[in-house]
Amino acid sequence: MLAGINRVGDLEWEIPIGYVPGMRVPGRFFLSEALAETLEEGAVRQVANVATMPGIVKHSLAMPDIHWGYGFPIGGVAAFDMTEGVISPGGVGFDINCGVRLITTPLTRADLAGKRRELIERLFAAIPTGVGAKSSLRISNKDLTRVMVDGARWAVERGFGTEADLARCEAEGAMSGADPDAVSSKARQRGVPQLGTLGAGNHFLEVQAVREILDPAAAETFGLKEGQVCFMVHCGSRGLGHQVATDHLRNLEAALSKYRIHLPDRQLACAPIDSPEGRGYYGGMVCAANYAWANRQVIMHEARNVFAKLFGIEYDEMQPVYDVAHNVAKFERHEIDGRLTEVCVHRKGATRAFGPKTLEIPREYAAVGQPVIIPGSMGTPSYLLCGTTTAMQKTWGSTCHGAGRVLSRSKVKKEVLGRDVREQLAGEGIVVRAHSDAAIAEEAPQAYKPSQEVVRVVHEAGLSAIVARLEPLGVIKG
Repeated sequence: MLAGINRVGDLEWEIPIGYVPGMRVPGRFFLSEALAETLEEGAVRQVANVATMPGIVKHSLAMPDIHWGYGFPIGGVAAFDMTEGVISPGGVGFDINCGVRLITTPLTRADLAGKRRELIERLFAAIPTGVGAKSSLRISNKDLTRVMVDGARWAVERGFGTEADLARCEAEGAMSGADPDAVSSKARQRGVPQLGTLGAGNHFLEVQAVREILDPAAAETFGLKEGQVCFMVHCGSRGLGHQVATDHLRNLEAALSKYRIHLPDRQLACAPIDSPEGRGYYGGMVCAANYAWANRQVIMHEARNVFAKLFGIEYDEMQPVYDVAHNVAKFERHEIDGRLTEVCVHRKGATRAFGPKTLEIPREYAAVGQPVIIPGSMGTPSYLLCGTTTAMQKTWGSTCHGAGRVLSRSKVKKEVLGRDVREQLAGEGIVVRAHSDAAIAEEAPQAYKPSQEVVRVVHEAGLSAIVARLEPLGVIKG
């Protein structure tokens, strides 16, 4: 572990005030000794840098999938006071509301025998993937405005799903506060042709089987059974979200001198929450977040149709467990010094993990807590967990979002061949479909931390509790 870091629990570490000049609060992160071997000094410094930002409350936090990012580390979480605090694109990321949705089916692994490759090929044909992928949907600029305001509801009202789907989404698939005027014409141009597309990078649609149930009561509440086939959608706001972040970063960089904000890293560019620049970024970010929920809704609809036609099952037999966002800033009420207080919580490569009996989770899940979906890297297990009271107390109801990278895309492509990865996974019974072997190489399992160890840390630290482990059967990637 790095010098100057204090261990404050079996899996909890503190970066003291003074680690970098100007820290207002300590940093805290959660990590096992095994994962500490991959800890980057730059990522730790980013946690400390976040602690210098105006209005930050309690701690600058990072989850066990921590790695170096833009401004905030990936896995970073921070809450800001609504009066003195700031909002920052570096605390959200460029892929606004990159998130994960898990959907159950009535099928078992045995039902896929002899049809697994055909299923993956049909999914690949139905769902546009890859850099610059364009949708078969034809939406107008007026439609796009409604998407940015209504989110997943826009898709449901046009036949891409059912009303019941919305209750199984964080924020019911749409945050309030969208400001379409804060979205540039360039962002709109990028968003119009991409709704219903998977994109590239680490985005995927994966077919999985429930391999192990660790909390039977919670699994029953969430609708999971051992051996059951599910599918998982991981994607975000595509080019629209990236452009929103790019556009507003320029505004917020210019705002630093205006508001006399001094930061150790300009990638943390920010503005007071209630300033014109802060409100503008928030309104544009909400538009992108809502676009992402609509995007996952359309993709889920297309995948349901593929399953229904191939296996002769009913559309309504495939139900979402939940949809969680990774990269977003939200106004939430949390207990501070015994009082419920509104704060602006940034989660960048981190997932909401609200505990039992908290607001904003589906009524049927109230006794268990919010479903938490943690995808593994390609070819490794994914996990369904539930939120906890401890997370509400320690991390603003937050947990990890995935395995966490240890090798950059460029570096891993130098070390492995996509063809070899594809053949290795095929030998393990996992069908992979992508536009190129290079795309497969970028997401090779060795590019990531082991998902089981990351999940073990959040489970044992009490930030979320493991419900079930899912193993991959086939995946489509950009």
